[in-house]
Amino acid sequence: MNFKQLSVIAISLILCIQGQAFAKKKKPTTTEGFKFTSVSDIPTTGVRNQESTGTCWTFATTSFIETELIRLGAGNIDLSEMFTVRHAYTQKALKYFRLHGKGNFSEGGQAHDVLNVVKEFGFVPETAYSGNQYGSEFNIHQEMVKSTKAMLDEIIKNPNRTITPVWQKSVNGVFDTYMGATPEKFDNNGQTITPVEYMKETGFNPNDYIELTSYSHHPYYKEMDLEIPDNWSHDLYYNLPIDELMAVIDNALTNDYSVCWDGDVSEKGFSHRNGVAILPAVDTKDMTNSEIEKWDAMSAKEKKASLYKFDKPRAEKKVDQTLRQATFDNYKTTDDHLMHLTGIVKDQNGTRYYKTKNSWAKNSNKMGGYLNMSEAYVRLKTVAIMVHKDAIPAELKAKLGL
Repeated sequence: MNFKQLSVIAISLILCIQGQAFAKKKKPTTTEGFKFTSVSDIPTTGVRNQESTGTCWTFATTSFIETELIRLGAGNIDLSEMFTVRHAYTQKALKYFRLHGKGNFSEGGQAHDVLNVVKEFGFVPETAYSGNQYGSEFNIHQEMVKSTKAMLDEIIKNPNRTITPVWQKSVNGVFDTYMGATPEKFDNNGQTITPVEYMKETGFNPNDYIELTSYSHHPYYKEMDLEIPDNWSHDLYYNLPIDELMAVIDNALTNDYSVCWDGDVSEKGFSHRNGVAILPAVDTKDMTNSEIEKWDAMSAKEKKASLYKFDKPRAEKKVDQTLRQATFDNYKTTDDHLMHLTGIVKDQNGTRYYKTKNSWAKNSNKMGGYLNMSEAYVRLKTVAIMVHKDAIPAELKAKLGL
């Protein structure tokens, strides 16, 4: 792994764990220089804050599940993200051990990690499990994860020449010390109930959801093991051409289904602070000769500064399957953040954007913690999505054999 790759990973981790504090806006529909009008807007729960953790995967997917519960008529429920995280750490530790330390043991994860926990253990409301036993006002997992990884690495070395049968109890004891043991039962409106029973009462069925991606190094319309570090469980994704993956997103968001989004936010065109993510490109056809001459005379630094002012909508790059594959293969597109798509908007030029619920706190920008990602940005920087099976157009369901 070269220095550039290490830098990308480091930047990705920082992007995934930040939770900043700026001004709050109740209904985000505009950002300076951009005028957005709503095309579709799906009811969802409030913006959360993942604080100083790399657990964007559970915040995005939990928001997705909460939104599904609203659609299913279960009401507005604040689910515990840390309940899922606690169980996932146990599963991840066991996988890391089974692979003799050759797998990925970190704070990161994927949308299916949440569903895998929900299938086995259910879910609970936030009031039933906070996942914070270490006296901090906010969630922070670095000490816990680094110390348990060190334990696992030593256990894997097998210094006793025989792996003891209590190693899992030891590692889980550390997790429980930091986060607390997950409840086997809890009180729900005066009724003692298990997390699985609670999940079933809401009407949520974790088997109704699938993940999709779009890369040409695997056959289309088949399942593939997406080769990204945080797919530590090696779950499978359905592979579609990019035009059809975008059709799934559009069909979902125009038919009351939201989308859990996994992608790259390390691009200079991603600006949570400004509430937009764009892929600006130079469009000389709209320039006068003098403007072209001025552009050509600029230094590379000046050109970049001009493109990324976020002062108004701009011409954007044309994204096709070849460009997607190239940026995936050269690590310019990595899976460094998960967020939640809850609608579609258009700017004053008619360009389509996807209303995106982030997990960096409601007061992290002037749009109440949301941002709008342009169609070009989503076409290039989407690594994978999760949707309800019924959100997929009928013709694509047939191609996928669903």
